[in-house]
Amino acid sequence: MVSAARVLPAATAAVTAASRRSLSHSSRASDEQQTPAVMMEPPMTEERQKLEELGQFIASALPKYIQVAQVSACDELELFIAPASVLPVLTFLRDNTLCQFKVLADQCGVDIPKRANRFEIVYNLLSLRHNLRVRVRTYTDELSAVDSACSVFNAANWYEREIWDMYGVYFLGHPDLRRILTDYGFEGHPLRKDFPLSGFVEVRYDEDVKRVVCEPVELAQEFRKFDFESPWEQLPSGGTKMPAEV
Repeated sequence: MVSAARVLPAATAAVTAASRRSLSHSSRASDEQQTPAVMMEPPMTEERQKLEELGQFIASALPKYIQVAQVSACDELELFIAPASVLPVLTFLRDNTLCQFKVLADQCGVDIPKRANRFEIVYNLLSLRHNLRVRVRTYTDELSAVDSACSVFNAANWYEREIWDMYGVYFLGHPDLRRILTDYGFEGHPLRKDFPLSGFVEVRYDEDVKRVVCEPVELAQEFRKFDFESPWEQLPSGGTKMPAEV
């Protein structure tokens, strides 16, 4: 018969060893969690190498105008330029033999109110000859104008009218800078971050005057504060609340 005096020290030693192993495992896990993840550079593919060489060529050919030339993680060539450099840079990208970006696929605006130059103007160009794309980005504020790209790309006409309508960025030299999406007499620029979601005015058809009238916005109820974790009103504990017995 084995005495209890011999079993307890062995069991205690086994528990102690297991505790040490669990503590060492948890410490290693905590160290792994605290170690910051290292961002790996994207693999150097043939397409990425081609874009980097093109970016270096454009930056060396236009050192006065190109502020930053980079290839993003998604293998997209981006050029950052000053507002006064729009016309010479776009003309070079369109006419140079190694570029030939003859298609303005898109032009849009971005509003970042925290910046001193809160607006970004983005030009997305396409080269059918070389099957390449480039994104040109410039910046401006609420008062400074940007040179119109209509003299370089005819497609910029309606794009710049839309940016003027939605953001209020003025394009110098535009042949017909009018609103294109909002109604006549609209005040404000809807895609600015400081523009209220409800707007200032609403339109409806008036049967008395037989036309569409514009009136200030009238909300049927005040804005409600919702609990986004549970948007439905919960019943108190105990099930359905029954009316008091008469």
